[in-house]
Amino acid sequence: MKLVIAVIQDKDSNRLSNALVREGFRATKLASTGGFLRAGNTTFMIGIEDERVHEVLQVINANCKVRDQLVTPVSPMGGSTDSYIPFPVEVQVGGAAVFVIPVERFEHF
Repeated sequence: MKLVIAVIQDKDSNRLSNALVREGFRATKLASTGGFLRAGNTTFMIGIEDERVHEVLQVINANCKVRDQLVTPVSPMGGSTDSYIPFPVEVQVGGAAVFVIPVERFEHF
């Protein structure tokens, strides 16, 4: 058995959740916050049999897409901010950071 942990952007959360249910996967959703953009994320925890890991990864891949977004950088914390002019920067957001972890034991009560 494996534990799949997928950290995704909030914009993809409902689409992924519906797709997982449609495909018969049970998941726990946790609200989380990203460190870089300080934007909302959703973390899915999915317990799955070893032979079905590939299936759940395909569902995640099909429903969590990378996209470009303009962000304004946060001003530097130290030093002079007089010369700091924040310009929007295009960064890639979305997609999924996925961890697959072996599970030694699983109980359901």
